[in-house]
Amino acid sequence: MTAPVLRQSTGPAYTRILAYGAARGENAVPNDDLVGPINSSDEWIRQRTGIVTRTRADASTSALDLATAAAAEAVQRSGVAPELIDLVIVATISNVRQTPSMSAVVADRIGANPAAAYDANAACAGFTYGVAQADALIRAGAARYAVVIGAEKLSDVVDPTDRTISFLLGDGAGAVVVGPSDTPAIGPTVWGSDGSKADAVGMDSTLVEFRDGTAAWPTLRQEGPTVFRWAVWEMVKVARQALDEAGVTASDLAAFVPHQANMRIIDEFAKQLGLPETVVIGRDIETTGNTSAASIPLATHRLLEEHPELSGGLALQIGFGAGLVFGAQVVVLP
Repeated sequence: MTAPVLRQSTGPAYTRILAYGAARGENAVPNDDLVGPINSSDEWIRQRTGIVTRTRADASTSALDLATAAAAEAVQRSGVAPELIDLVIVATISNVRQTPSMSAVVADRIGANPAAAYDANAACAGFTYGVAQADALIRAGAARYAVVIGAEKLSDVVDPTDRTISFLLGDGAGAVVVGPSDTPAIGPTVWGSDGSKADAVGMDSTLVEFRDGTAAWPTLRQEGPTVFRWAVWEMVKVARQALDEAGVTASDLAAFVPHQANMRIIDEFAKQLGLPETVVIGRDIETTGNTSAASIPLATHRLLEEHPELSGGLALQIGFGAGLVFGAQVVVLP
């Protein structure tokens, strides 16, 4: 008996980001509102992080709400009918429910039901991970149009007395629509992890420990010097590799959008990469704060609003954070 020939899906040769959407927490929280519990000052926070204010959401606003608003804007701007969206990926560490996934609810809310949907936890690299997956799945024929969202409500996991990270964190969501392209517009992704440094950034306890009364509500902590050295020296290598894999150089870029972790890291990054003055650098952290998986799309959305001439140019984006995980790719801006 001759075995039947199995069909295997294939898709378009290339993909691109079609549009961005954004949503930020409703409240601008200045440094002066946070310095008391950490015995600090506005000047100390500005000098070490570059943050003047950060956006935080109302108690009644969830990460899911932020994700929905950002996705809806991206879909509307893309011109793609919601019912044609057949994949939704949400990068987040902020889903307050273990299940259902935030992505499935977002898909329904934006009119993309019954799209395939799943959440991805890669912390601050989550958005670049999501773009990598959307690109690969579309080119494999597993999807046609994808929404990738980075969404966080980090104010839920802040200890206001913690001096290592609490004053950095903000709330927000950024989203993109990814679809087929006639020309290459998403470069190869350079990604990976280093679990040996897992204790450098992460939660200080588990939900089981909280349930059993042996620990307080889990909040984020970090070893600042360790993270700074890793981000500046190791992640610059990843950024250079992403440029090489895409076949471009720093002078070909129109924009550089790193994870908005710390303004000092961003500035040192730009210096190490030797970016020319013509490259516009995302510095959304100054007024939004560190929003983990949401930071890259939020920063890019702002750059495109403030510099529409960047449309059609190349942007290098790189995410890095808890895990320690990292991801970088060069994309054509819509």
